[in-house]
Amino acid sequence: MPTTPQAVHDARMVEEVIGWFSREARDLPWRRSDCSPWGVLVSEVMLQQTPVVRVEPVWHEWMRRWPTPGELAGEAQSEAVRAWGRLGYPRRAKRLWECAVAIVERHGGEVPSDEEELLALPGVGAYTAAAVAAFAFGQRSVVLDTNVRRVIGRAWEGRPLPTLHQTVGERARASSLVPDEAARAVAWAAGSMELGALVCTARVPRCDECPLASDCAWLADGAQGLEAAPRRVQPWHGTDRQVRGRIMALLRATHAPLTVTGHALLEDVEPGQLDSCLESLVDDGLVRLVDEARGTYSL
Repeated sequence: MPTTPQAVHDARMVEEVIGWFSREARDLPWRRSDCSPWGVLVSEVMLQQTPVVRVEPVWHEWMRRWPTPGELAGEAQSEAVRAWGRLGYPRRAKRLWECAVAIVERHGGEVPSDEEELLALPGVGAYTAAAVAAFAFGQRSVVLDTNVRRVIGRAWEGRPLPTLHQTVGERARASSLVPDEAARAVAWAAGSMELGALVCTARVPRCDECPLASDCAWLADGAQGLEAAPRRVQPWHGTDRQVRGRIMALLRATHAPLTVTGHALLEDVEPGQLDSCLESLVDDGLVRLVDEARGTYSL
């Protein structure tokens, strides 16, 4: 139980977020009680740097096709990459497939509940391990993504935006706010993430809808500093990431090896950029060079 005035104040703010979440939470399939730990893990990987509206239909298709790690592990990696579609950052599909293989080999096909064992899986970092422990297994853990960091930074510390990298002090502060009771800790984790995603957003926060408005240190200090919020500075068209995506889209559309160089749908791409993007995709293990002489590639 909180014993100091500051701890009591902190606990009250945390409860405000939990109460708000109980009223305002989106009905998402991976939040439902019948969602498996595997479904939660898949959602967490898909949601990295990708909005819910794009993730949800792909998540449904993946869970229909591969409802368990064993079923995904039994497929070729290329099928996972193909099914990833246009979610972006296709390395995540490769890592998720590798993760499924590791779960089968190390854990008998069951997603582990231990945070350290989760962290040891391919492609699973500190945030994902904590999120799966909390949302799939109902454990008390410190779930600290960019949204949660922004909420805590503004409401408790008066900082408009989180730093690029987490600090030891920031993590300690976040840990101090997590309720002792596991169910409340999970509700706080989900609620603070939702608040950051929907209300306490990076560039246009809706402070009039925030349950922490009366206690927010940043708002009380004049809500300054958002001019530093990140903005897209490079056009999307023509970037290496866009060209890589176009190559992946071509290869997803066919199961046969394809000659990429000189393809009509890529004729506007400079040959040097096309070659470097192909090379990077091969290096990442997303694309396979089938025949060097013919210049054919496949997933």
